[in-house]
Amino acid sequence: MSATPPTLRIVDANATPEQIAAIVAVFSAMGGGEAAPTKKPTPAWSSNHARLRPQHPHGPGGWRASGLPR
Repeated sequence: MSATPPTLRIVDANATPEQIAAIVAVFSAMGGGEAAPTKKPTPAWSSNHARLRPQHPHGPGGWRASGLPR
């Protein structure tokens, strides 16, 4: 076994239920060691940039260039 001291030690064996409830509330508020849930990536078909209109070429030859692939 390891020789590290315990992280929690009971000092008063005659603790009242209110004191035990306070300790439980503090430890539950601290949270666990688990990582926060990760956000799912947004699929490309539902991203906001797909809603924007593309900028069409302008100037001489713009009408012809608007039909060409980018």
